[in-house]
Amino acid sequence: MRNRVGGSIVAAAVAVILGIGTSPASGQGTAAAAQAGTVPRAPDGKPDFSGIWQAMSSASWNILDHAAEKGVPGGQGIVEGNEIPYLPGALAKKDENYKNRVTADPVAKCYLPGVPRIMYMPFPFQIFQTSNYIAMVFEFVHAVRHVYFNSKHLDGPIEWWMGDSRARWDGDTLVVDAIHFNADTWFDSAGNHHSEALHLVERYSFIDRDHINYEVTVEDPKTFSRPWKMTMPLYRRVERNLQILDYECHAFDER
Repeated sequence: MRNRVGGSIVAAAVAVILGIGTSPASGQGTAAAAQAGTVPRAPDGKPDFSGIWQAMSSASWNILDHAAEKGVPGGQGIVEGNEIPYLPGALAKKDENYKNRVTADPVAKCYLPGVPRIMYMPFPFQIFQTSNYIAMVFEFVHAVRHVYFNSKHLDGPIEWWMGDSRARWDGDTLVVDAIHFNADTWFDSAGNHHSEALHLVERYSFIDRDHINYEVTVEDPKTFSRPWKMTMPLYRRVERNLQILDYECHAFDER
């Protein structure tokens, strides 16, 4: 169910910690972009991704091309080449996951979706950006990503639901390197999966002030024969007074 208080409190708390406002992306950043005729920029001159964003696709159900079925909207995939290079044993596990997807999908159990799935869940999320830190606050199950600039990953091995994210700038592109995942999340409800060796490199770049091109390269030598890539746009939500709310997940009852 949705709760109008909790999600707003999370977003407000993050904003207080960072010392920035809680208004959505249609505020000062967008106004500045319109005036300058360019993408929004932070005081340090870097692109400013602050705002509320959402992926508009069915990728959370299946990252590959797929037809509609009960409970699943049809959709075009986000995997480049529409093929995932599974190793034989990993492909067999994927097929088993698919057979048991109704109850085996970690999201159906209300676990955190992990990365990159959290980025294309069918719910909005808010980005708060400073010069040395980015917080991503998600509507789904109160999830939060902490992204730190110009710092090293913690020593491992560590297995976290959302991994360990470290960022840098490549010109006007935000590059996020993420490791230290557990093996308990899926890429989608169709059973596409990974191991704890997952390594992601995400690239965020403005298409225009209200659209981000999101690209993620996936590497996992225990599961895939080579790296592969997903790409999709993220859309700025511009509704007046928009807020991140709550999505309270209730696990599937197997009784």
